Amino acid sequence: MVEWTDFERAAIKDIFSKMEYDVVGPESLTRCLIVYPWTQRYFGNFGNLYNAAAIMGNAMVAKHGTTILHGLDRGVKNMDNMKATYAELSVLHSEKLHVDPDNFRLLSECFTIVVAGRLGNAFTGEIQAAFQKFLNVVVASMGRQYH
Repeated sequence: MVEWTDFERAAIKDIFSKMEYDVVGPESLTRCLIVYPWTQRYFGNFGNLYNAAAIMGNAMVAKHGTTILHGLDRGVKNMDNMKATYAELSVLHSEKLHVDPDNFRLLSECFTIVVAGRLGNAFTGEIQAAFQKFLNVVVASMGRQYH
């Protein structure tokens, strides 16, 4: 079980309370698919992902990015039981979708970059540490089924 400080809990909740889900989610997934093109293999049914412009204009990518970001809400609401919170998604991604678990880490890095850009100077080192701790726990929980 992860120990959360009051500051970390407050920082994470504050970040998500300011989140523009329909912007941050799509931007983050788009960035991931462009920067790490091998991650595109899991989105073969999304149509044209042949270049950055196609990825940026792909409505299915945008929608799924928003869905993923809303999935992080589950963790915000259940910070004391993240393994159980993401158990079903871990099984789905491991056993049905066969997603390489390292891709969760890559996507979390993209979320951090996009959130940092959105928050600007408010994204201090302390805030970043709390946010990345949260994402690392989500990534570990998502990868649990693989171990």
